[in-house]
Amino acid sequence: MMNQSKSASTPAFLHEHAEDNLRFIRTTMESATTYTGVSGLGYVIAGSTAFLASWLASKQANEASWLAIWMLELVVAGVIAFGLSAFKGVKQGTSFLSPSGRKLLFVFIPTMLAGGLITVSFLLQGHVSLLPGIWLSIYGAAVMTAGLRSVAILPVMGALFLLLGAITLLTPVSGDLMLALGMGALHLVFGIIIWRYHGG
Repeated sequence: MMNQSKSASTPAFLHEHAEDNLRFIRTTMESATTYTGVSGLGYVIAGSTAFLASWLASKQANEASWLAIWMLELVVAGVIAFGLSAFKGVKQGTSFLSPSGRKLLFVFIPTMLAGGLITVSFLLQGHVSLLPGIWLSIYGAAVMTAGLRSVAILPVMGALFLLLGAITLLTPVSGDLMLALGMGALHLVFGIIIWRYHGG
């Protein structure tokens, strides 16, 4: 009788053990995978809005209105890119709340928050003319590091943003022009590549 009870409990134990193993394997695989939900279409649309923002900003007579246009562009482009990436991720069966999505955000967001702090500091100190180069450099660094957990082409885009940032900071080139090349042209080109080769 005792042997029968023991043999009956063995399959249940093995079943529970197998479920634990599968759960561990699934979690490990999710943590190791990259997040491919970044939307190429989102980059294309965000890049298009940057061209308009660059043109409008170049027409402003004072720093406050210039900065207001670029801050509005940040919100608009951010909502578009993040929203379409979230939608693409859901379609693929993942989300920003998945282990790979969280890792991407945890790498990207702190760098962007540092950029926001620097922007406020430079604004208060009257160094607004340096902001385009700072923005391009910080965004490039954020994209390079976050791109290591996403599609392989993103670190290349980030490196090009860093290059544009260096040129903007070290030469007398127009900041609005360089922002158009970076936030506009680079997003457009790499957005098309991602859209074509990585499912939207």
